[in-house]
Amino acid sequence: MKLKVESVLDREFIPLSLVCREMRENTKNEGQDIVIGIERNNGQISTFRTRVYKDGIGKDDINFRFIERIVKALLWVRGGYKIIIAGSPVIGEKIKKAYEKDGLRAFDNGFMARVYELPFEVVLTTLENAPETKEASSPVGRHLDGCRIGFDAGGSDRKVSAVIDGEAVYSEEVVWHPKLNSDPEYHYQGILDAMRTAAKHMPRVDAIGVSSAGVYISNRIMVASLFLKVSDEDFEKRVKSMYLDVAKQLGRDLGKDIPIEVANDGDVTALAGAMELNDNNVLGIAMGTSEAGGYVDSHGNITGWLNELAFVPVDFNENAMVDEWSGDYGCGVKYFSQDGVIKLAPLAGIELDEKLTPAEKLKAVQKLMAEGDERAVKIFDNIGVYFGYAIAFYAEFYDIKHVLIMGRVTSGKGGEIILHKAREVLDREFPELASKIELHIPDESSRRVGQSVAAASLPEIK
Repeated sequence: MKLKVESVLDREFIPLSLVCREMRENTKNEGQDIVIGIERNNGQISTFRTRVYKDGIGKDDINFRFIERIVKALLWVRGGYKIIIAGSPVIGEKIKKAYEKDGLRAFDNGFMARVYELPFEVVLTTLENAPETKEASSPVGRHLDGCRIGFDAGGSDRKVSAVIDGEAVYSEEVVWHPKLNSDPEYHYQGILDAMRTAAKHMPRVDAIGVSSAGVYISNRIMVASLFLKVSDEDFEKRVKSMYLDVAKQLGRDLGKDIPIEVANDGDVTALAGAMELNDNNVLGIAMGTSEAGGYVDSHGNITGWLNELAFVPVDFNENAMVDEWSGDYGCGVKYFSQDGVIKLAPLAGIELDEKLTPAEKLKAVQKLMAEGDERAVKIFDNIGVYFGYAIAFYAEFYDIKHVLIMGRVTSGKGGEIILHKAREVLDREFPELASKIELHIPDESSRRVGQSVAAASLPEIK
């Protein structure tokens, strides 16, 4: 496969965006339609229609490899506990086997079953009975009236702001270590203390908005790395409803019921960007320890989709680096995070001290970058190539007008190079997307303040 913009360091890179385009072209005359459905909470269904080779003409393995990647991507973009394959029993049976509890995608099965609290399943049906899309995005956020608390739960520090009519009148950051503590009381008291501190700086508290890494359903914590050390038993008893419990306690302190809204930090980042840009259809991507994503749709709403882009594949090369957690290859976490920088360093001729932590290795490369080292430039240049092709793949699942990137990988000159190269890929390879997608990096100060205000704006005061 010939790339119009070369991946100079990673010559084996096969962009999934080009694979999609090639499959559509190659199956014009000998293809069949197939519909993939993903069902999640409240009966919501996301669908994806594409074309593959006809069953039984010797292309079944190619079909499976392609659809397996699409299913994986759709599952982690939208989230769900049920996969529906309509139009090909041959592909459907292979997908069903892959997603068994001991199958190729056992990790995905277990993760989604835990999030949605239902057994994971794959269902086959005919094209005539293909599922229809049933989406229900909610108008969460952009509420700036009243006295609000905005809380941002990070892995190394927690941030809280007191926000009155859209202005942050008080903010503080406190270092904490949630990932190292197994007692949920540590987390509960830390969150409650932050809320109480912010409350002291306002005449009253009308609402609480929370931005936190993890997966949240109906303001309940389903999966979150902040509680890494907490036992499964304590997670069920104390953690799942923790933010709701904190809101109730603060309400008891103040003698009133306080509405609370909890959202994934990627979604809140996208919301902050949408508020600053005064526009919608914003995909926010954070490149840090991992890759995080968030999305604001055409109505300015947070969708309730999973947006776990770390597990969305972007590279079709079966020999691509494998993510240790999910056991899968070619996924975003190894391309748009500090792991991506570390992966490319030896290919650029940079030897990093193995005793350094991943964060320290990233800093070492960024130091070379600041000194004008051409080897470091090549690394960020290659990440930009990855990113341009990945944006085109993400556009298969999102309607995008703006892409907002942030995170420690994008700080300094590296971020500028990533965006410049990604823009080149869109211009040369996907002009139809280049004409409608704008790429942005927010400045650090506006992002920090904007994030707290966006978090505070999540709940509606009724």
